[in-house]
Amino acid sequence: MSKRPWFRNSKKEIWQQLADELGGIHEDGSTMKPGLVRAWHMDWEVVLDTYTVSNGKSSTTFTRLRAPYVNRDDFVFRIFRRNVFTDIGKTFGMQDVEVGYPEFDRDFVIQGNDERKLKMMFEHGGIRELISFQSKIDLKIREDEEQLFQPKFPPDVNELYYQTLGVLTDLRQLMDLYELFAITLDHLCEIGTAYEDDPGEGW
Repeated sequence: MSKRPWFRNSKKEIWQQLADELGGIHEDGSTMKPGLVRAWHMDWEVVLDTYTVSNGKSSTTFTRLRAPYVNRDDFVFRIFRRNVFTDIGKTFGMQDVEVGYPEFDRDFVIQGNDERKLKMMFEHGGIRELISFQSKIDLKIREDEEQLFQPKFPPDVNELYYQTLGVLTDLRQLMDLYELFAITLDHLCEIGTAYEDDPGEGW
């Protein structure tokens, strides 16, 4: 029987297409472990998966992308869209910075622990464009103490990390996010914050 045109492709089908487009690997999920996509840019591995948070009465699923890398100077940042709840999302110990692009500064909260590096980070037009494509975004460098219920990284390894509510099955959006990760990791090296070295296995 042919598929009815109004039926959307499943997560499994879309994520397999994504893996094929990226030359990556799609691993089927199970009851205990969600499916995921592994893809590589240079020596960095970028993993797409989902996780679910339950409070006993209901549960919420998130989609995330993660890429560990060797951090040379402890630079961290976080960027998310500005809205009426912006203050709730502010991160302790990180200052809000305007990076010098009025529309971008208007639309996003940009935080970090080094104002000079933040401005260098977001001077890259491709990064700003790919971030602007996302109607919802929460992108950051995640430090070790935030990696709950995961294997711990070595002291000099941090994680480029994105998450959003729900399960993403828009192939174009997923491709854009992988491109954003690739460009961001490259640019972190260009501004002297990341090494191109493989951070190692076990994550």
